[in-house]
Amino acid sequence: MTKQLSSAADAVLDAYMNNCGWLDGPLEKDYRCAAAVLRAAADQANPKAHIEDIDYVHQSYVDGWKDALDLILAIADELEAQ
Repeated sequence: MTKQLSSAADAVLDAYMNNCGWLDGPLEKDYRCAAAVLRAAADQANPKAHIEDIDYVHQSYVDGWKDALDLILAIADELEAQ
C-alpha cells in the first residue's frame, strides 16, 4: 500500500482521476500521468514570458513564480514516488 498523499497531491490526482482515470482507483500509471501533466504545465509557466513588456519587475514577483513552480514540481515528485 502507498503512503497517504499530501492534500495538494491528492487534489491533483483527484482531478486527473475524475477526468481521465479508471473507475477502480488510481494505478501506478495514473500517478505517473498526473505527475507528467504537472511537469508539462510547469515547463510552460515561464514568468519571463508574462513580463516582457514591463520595464521593471520586482524580485518578489519573480521569487513568487519560482516558489509556485517549486511547489508544482514537488507535487509531481510526490506522485511519481507512489
